[in-house]
Amino acid sequence: MSDWYKTLATEDFSRARTREFLQRVGGLLDPSRDRLLSLDAVKALLKPGGEVYKGIQAIPLELIVGSEGRYRDFNRHFLPRHDYLRSRWVNIDLAHYTEVPLPPIRLYEIGGVYFVRDGNHRVSVARMRGQSSLDAEVSSLDAELRLHPGMTIEELKRGVIEYEKRVFYEETSYGRLTGDDNLVFSSPGRYEEIFEHILVHKYFVNQQRSGEIPLDAAIYSWYETVYSPIISAIDELGLLARFPGRTASDLYVYIVKYWDELKKKYGLGYTLAAATMGFDAAYGKSKASRFRAGLASFLSRFWFRSAGPASHQGKKKEDT
Repeated sequence: MSDWYKTLATEDFSRARTREFLQRVGGLLDPSRDRLLSLDAVKALLKPGGEVYKGIQAIPLELIVGSEGRYRDFNRHFLPRHDYLRSRWVNIDLAHYTEVPLPPIRLYEIGGVYFVRDGNHRVSVARMRGQSSLDAEVSSLDAELRLHPGMTIEELKRGVIEYEKRVFYEETSYGRLTGDDNLVFSSPGRYEEIFEHILVHKYFVNQQRSGEIPLDAAIYSWYETVYSPIISAIDELGLLARFPGRTASDLYVYIVKYWDELKKKYGLGYTLAAATMGFDAAYGKSKASRFRAGLASFLSRFWFRSAGPASHQGKKKEDT
């Protein structure tokens, strides 16, 4: 009887692998939808606070969206992506057939969804068998942003950026003071940098005055005398077209950093205008340069395919 159950469990794994393959093929146009989320990548974006132990709970399987360490081994539906998972997977499935009790899995909760700490195979088998929930030992990580099943890492990143913008605008009254709603970035964490820029600007303005200017005045002064001139230069030079996927606010941050480096190298007299032009020349990508880069990449791949095998065989002979 045990051999019969093992045969059934082995067939279950084969069906799971087939489903995973079909889902992978069906998701070729947007492979990120098929990927299990990495807990470390999510924590890097959300920067959660403290951890609270929540005890053992019955957790809906549809809310388990990622893994701490095995996110490459399973797809978004926890179907196995590799044949080397067979042995462990079959043994878990066999335990269900023979009614052997299994311990609770261990999960992290963050933003309303769950990530596996221990028990990835058990989640995979449970989902394949059509279960709706599993008992789990849960620890919760405090996060401001709510997540939802099906969210990709890129969607999460955009959600974090939108959240950071909303908080920055609310806490500083930036929109009311400047009338600008276009302070937008392509990466999280930039609004903290902007606030630091404002505080540095406030410090230098205060050095030239007898009294300290309020934060509202510093924000408007920074916007008028620092940020806006750089954004105008970016527009006049057409830099955005040379930096695909970036925003004007992104380029402002990059140019200021580049300017600081040049001032350290060449002295405080190095102008912002020169830094802007230099940044464009050093890092910008024109259509011609992107074409040349693409052509070089294609030729290198072609050369590797044509010359690589012969070179590889020669190396093997030398090693022998």
